[in-house]
Amino acid sequence: MRIKLDLRSEESFPEWAFGKHAIQAMIYTHLDSTEYGKLHDSRGFKFFTFSDLYPSGHFRPGTVKSLIISSPDEGFIETLYEKLLPDERLYFGEHSLEVVSIKKFRLRPGRAFITGSPVVVAARPGAGRFFTFHHDGSLDYFISAITRNAVEKYSSFTGEYFGLDGPLFTRMVPRVRKDGWVDVYVRVNIRGRYFDVPGSTWKLLEAEVTPDNRDFYAFIMDAGVGILNSLGFGFINPIRPTRG
Repeated sequence: MRIKLDLRSEESFPEWAFGKHAIQAMIYTHLDSTEYGKLHDSRGFKFFTFSDLYPSGHFRPGTVKSLIISSPDEGFIETLYEKLLPDERLYFGEHSLEVVSIKKFRLRPGRAFITGSPVVVAARPGAGRFFTFHHDGSLDYFISAITRNAVEKYSSFTGEYFGLDGPLFTRMVPRVRKDGWVDVYVRVNIRGRYFDVPGSTWKLLEAEVTPDNRDFYAFIMDAGVGILNSLGFGFINPIRPTRG
C-alpha cells in the first residue's frame, strides 16, 4: 500500500540539501503517539520505504515534486495517511514544502519493475560496509544478497518460511552513468554521522511472477529491495506493459 505526496517549494535550495534522513524524520514524527511510535527504536526490519523525490533537480519557487511512501503493512499506511492528511505544510529539516495533494493507493505487481531509489546491499564480511560494483564487481553476489534479504524480510513479516524458486529477478538492466559506473552515492545521516552510501539504480528488473509467489512480490514491491529501506533505499515501482 502506498501514499503519494505532491509537494511545492516556496524557496530555492539545492537538491542535495534535502536529505533522506529528513524525509525519514518527517515520517517518524508523524508516527509519534501512535501504535507505530516506537518503530524508530525497534530492531530488525521496519517494513517501509520511500522513493526519491521526483522529478530530480534543484528546488525553485513553485516547483512541485512528488514523494511515494510504501509499506506492506496496511495499518502503517493508514495511520501515516491519517496523520499527514490535515497538514498543509511538511517540514524536512531546515526546509518546508506545501502539500499540494495526498492520496493513498494500492498497486499489483507485474513481471517487470523499475527502481525509484538506489538499491543498497551489504558487502561481504571484511570487504567494507556496503557492496559496490566498482570494488566488488560480482553481479552473482548482488543477486544472491537481494534474494536472501527479500526472503528473510517476507518470512519475518508473515511468520512463515517462504522458499523462492530461483533468484529474485531473472533479468536486470542497470542505469549506467556517463563515466561507465553503475554505483551511485547518496549522503545520509545515520545515528548522527554522515555517510556516503553506495547503491545502484535499475531501469528494468524482471521476475517470474506466478499465482504462487504473487503475494511475495507484492510484499517486496512495497517493503523495498536490499537494505536500509527505512532510509528510502530499494524503492521499486511496477512497469506496466505498453500496448502496441
